[in-house]
Amino acid sequence: MIHRDEIANAKDPDARRKQLVDEYVQRFANPYVAAARGYLDDVIEPRETRRKLIAALRSLSGKRDTNPRRKHGNIPL
Repeated sequence: MIHRDEIANAKDPDARRKQLVDEYVQRFANPYVAAARGYLDDVIEPRETRRKLIAALRSLSGKRDTNPRRKHGNIPL
């Protein structure tokens, strides 16, 4: 528990626990905080998921991966 002493010393521990949980969720448990810090490229809303997925797959459909020629062969060891 993060705030164990604070909750135990509160007049109404259940209300204080709920308040601290709500603050934590608002501050840390949402994707917008991570996106603001640059950990995510994009936050996709559920109603936009199919459209974004189709667009991403279409952009990759014609991609061909070619490896460069080997510059050196393996010598016998």
